Amino acid sequence: MGAGTSLRQWLMTGVSYMIPFVAAGGILIAIGFMLAGSDNIVEVTQPSVTEALAANNLAALIFRLGATAFGFLVPVLAGYIAFAIADRPGLVPGFVAGSLASTLGAGYLGGLAGGLVAGFVAKWISDLKVPAALRSIMPIVVTPLVATIATGFAMLYVIGKPIASVNKSLTDWLADIGTGSAVVLGIVLGLMMAFDMGGPVNKVAYTFAAGGLANVAAGATDANEWIVMAAVMAAGMTPPLGLALATVLRPKLFNDSERENGKAAWVLGASFITEGAIPFAAADPIRVIPSLMAGSAVTGAMVMAFGNTLQAPHGGIWVFPLVGGVGTYLAALAVGTAITAAAVVVTKSLGSKEAVAA
Repeated sequence: MGAGTSLRQWLMTGVSYMIPFVAAGGILIAIGFMLAGSDNIVEVTQPSVTEALAANNLAALIFRLGATAFGFLVPVLAGYIAFAIADRPGLVPGFVAGSLASTLGAGYLGGLAGGLVAGFVAKWISDLKVPAALRSIMPIVVTPLVATIATGFAMLYVIGKPIASVNKSLTDWLADIGTGSAVVLGIVLGLMMAFDMGGPVNKVAYTFAAGGLANVAAGATDANEWIVMAAVMAAGMTPPLGLALATVLRPKLFNDSERENGKAAWVLGASFITEGAIPFAAADPIRVIPSLMAGSAVTGAMVMAFGNTLQAPHGGIWVFPLVGGVGTYLAALAVGTAITAAAVVVTKSLGSKEAVAA
């Protein structure tokens, strides 16, 4: 197995374990906002769990459940990347690396790097030849302990701060674009959302948008934050929706597994789970990823041009009651989905046996 294939499998393992946290956490947050209404966002986001319990604030409690689930995203990603490399001995250093990445502001880039480091360190220790008396405690005590120490210090002194600086630079760059052309910002956000489908570049764009919602919750009144969030969600929905449509339009261009994934992609895309596009992109990245980026860029630009707004950080169709201008929002989604599907069909048809036969 090649290095590229192994790396993709390790990353896919981390992403696959992370997806349920994304779906459940995001939808719970959206439900909290829906229950509270658009005029009561502060009342949902501000109370702690104990304050929400004391006030019997159901919307805030549901929001906190979702926020708690979201808090596990980077640790789970890093933990299961390490698990894919080193099996169970990689779990502890991987989860610690992910937690440190969140604490240091390194985000998903830091989680990816930390998970890989944790896995390689744990694997190296596990493969050492040790006396027979130590073999039984190696995977339970020695390997997790030593690997956690090594990975932890690597995160604190080598990995964490530089990646946090990269994340901040990307966010600042997006903010600078936002002060200029809204349509250009929509295009850039759309490209980033589709580039790695839930990976680090995608999450920088998403975090930029979700951070804007936090500013609104903290008292800001500028609706630009809501427009950016609407653009990011729409651009993140079109990749799986476009691929699902492509499997319907030209099923012979896809294998049996991809056609089955296409059925699930309808639901995942509708729920703003961009990771639903990953199986297609992993199998054919050169043709699929640019096609996804084209559709998402158009969708992001259209939403910014229309001025659609969204007051929830996740949820897809489940939070459409919170979308401002839902008619034009659906139009942007439809156009982006159609462009994605058409681009995928065209690029996958080039040189294919099915296209030659046609």
